[in-house]
Amino acid sequence: MPTYNTIMSLCAGVALLLVVVLGRLLLTGRPIVPDAWAMGFGALGLILFATGLHMTLAWPLAGQGFPFDNIIFGEPALGFGVLLLFAAFYLWKRGAALETDADRRGSVAALATPVSLLVFGLGLACLAIAAAGWKYTLFAAPPQEPISGEFADQPMLEASFMSSLYVLTGVGAILFPFVLRQRGGALAWVVGACWTIAGLAFLLFGALNYFTHIGLIVNTM
Repeated sequence: MPTYNTIMSLCAGVALLLVVVLGRLLLTGRPIVPDAWAMGFGALGLILFATGLHMTLAWPLAGQGFPFDNIIFGEPALGFGVLLLFAAFYLWKRGAALETDADRRGSVAALATPVSLLVFGLGLACLAIAAAGWKYTLFAAPPQEPISGEFADQPMLEASFMSSLYVLTGVGAILFPFVLRQRGGALAWVVGACWTIAGLAFLLFGALNYFTHIGLIVNTM
């Protein structure tokens, strides 16, 4: 089955964690190394953009019995990848100016406000995906898959786990424009908590899937 949500989940998790760390550094006025952040966001954005674009346009899972996975994984990855690439480009070209900006919070807020509407929209999409996961008990692993397949007779378990991750990601994205407006505050802590938990879970789940997906392929050869 031509799927690569392993690397997509891994990169999405790492990217969420890096966004939280960079946001904390910017809000607290601590120094950053723009070129390093540009490389980090650029590498992750390129992977998510390429895999998300292919999955969004080609629908490789349509003939495998999982056509909805092209929407669930491909389109959010594409949107997130584009945002990361543009952030990387800005940090590479203009990031040094942030170090000498007396009103760094205001500059970042003004810069990110227009694109925050897209982040808000992606947040709504994540909530819709989560609702579909619960409604139609998606994400359930086949019995031939190691570890996850042990719970194949309880499809709501994995559906709830994955849907919860989309809820956390979506809530953080929906609150993001309001964090920019307040330039921090309690909402920034909520967004950071949501994306940290979701990022760690996506990272670990993606890493685990390198074993479970290989095992599924071996068990069904």
